[in-house]
Amino acid sequence: MNSIRVRIGVLGLALLAGLAAPTQASAAETALPPTVEEQRLDRAVPQEILRRSGFDAVTAEFARELSAARSYADARRVVVREGSALWRRAVGRAQGRGPVGGDLSRDDDRPLYWARLGMTREVRTWEPEFGLTDDRRTALLGELERTSRGQTAVRYPRGDGIKRVLVTGFDPFTLDRDIRISNPSGATALALDGTVIETAEGPARVETVVFPVRWQDFADGTVERTLRPYLRQVDLFATVSQGRVGRFDVERTNGAWRGGFPDNDNIGRTETVPVRDPASQPQWTSTTLPYATIVGAETGRFPVYDNTSVTEIPAGGTEAVVRADGPTPGSAARAGGGGNYLSNEIAYPATLLRDRLGLHEVLPGGHVHTPVLQFGAGNTDPVSGAVTDAEFVRNRVDIIAQVTGIVRVAVEATSASQ
Repeated sequence: MNSIRVRIGVLGLALLAGLAAPTQASAAETALPPTVEEQRLDRAVPQEILRRSGFDAVTAEFARELSAARSYADARRVVVREGSALWRRAVGRAQGRGPVGGDLSRDDDRPLYWARLGMTREVRTWEPEFGLTDDRRTALLGELERTSRGQTAVRYPRGDGIKRVLVTGFDPFTLDRDIRISNPSGATALALDGTVIETAEGPARVETVVFPVRWQDFADGTVERTLRPYLRQVDLFATVSQGRVGRFDVERTNGAWRGGFPDNDNIGRTETVPVRDPASQPQWTSTTLPYATIVGAETGRFPVYDNTSVTEIPAGGTEAVVRADGPTPGSAARAGGGGNYLSNEIAYPATLLRDRLGLHEVLPGGHVHTPVLQFGAGNTDPVSGAVTDAEFVRNRVDIIAQVTGIVRVAVEATSASQ
């Protein structure tokens, strides 16, 4: 009897200890604070953009779906479904399918950006009863990012007779300078996704994806992970971002250097561009787009330039110099033609991946900078200015149309030369 009491006593102590000690899951299930990027969401301009686009209920609907999840598997299904639905809704709105949902121009990329941040903030701060480890929360955030950016929705038709084109865009950025800002490359991605461009060489099916303006995502391999499955399938790719005022640039050379300008989380990185095989990392990569033909064609009202400039440290030197005609042998990169921010950061790994896949001679690809998307002359104050105006809409429409024209010219030029 005494031995039984001892065993029961030991078992009881063990049970009590187990109840008192936090499990690994419960210790890791504390919600994460919103990011700098997500914290901007509560300001007046993002809320106005969401309301005037009809996207203002997206976060609340997503939160209700997420709160009904009773397991990680349930939560993952919700995230994938709702992230994919957000991308389809934004694309549909941009292309005139379904209700406009408000009085903002259909091709506005900002509703997608701010609605996504509302959803990521919900996942980041969510505390489900079943417990959510840090790794699983990170996985859910990754699924939401990829699905709501179109990165899991690229589909090309089978068979011959149609060219396959991949175009990438970016989120808005420099939001602390002007939170009203839009990114014409992201708007172009929404306008072109899944469309067919008729060219002199036949139809070209365009698929698009959008990338974040965050250094860490690029260090984590978002470009390589997204583009690798498709580069062997496509006939042409163009990474696109917002560049200079009043002009397009086809960037001839990309450099292996991050210049440190703050991203959307106000983080800067000054270092060599991280890649998966740094032992064989070149300082420079180059475009294989038909730049001379693009520059010489009539594609729209903005001039288009073949930009050959770079910033380098010459071999044996210590000071950076700007060169108008490309890099010299043995030099170290400090800026490609497209600078040393995330525009260069997407162009460099995309073209490096093209080359490492053995496609340099057969796959046209490279970076195109659009003009800066500007508001009208009387609407330049970022504090008191309107979130949209007629000139702003006109500029975005014209930029989208001109990117479409550049893609058409590039397809025709490369098809004719094959």
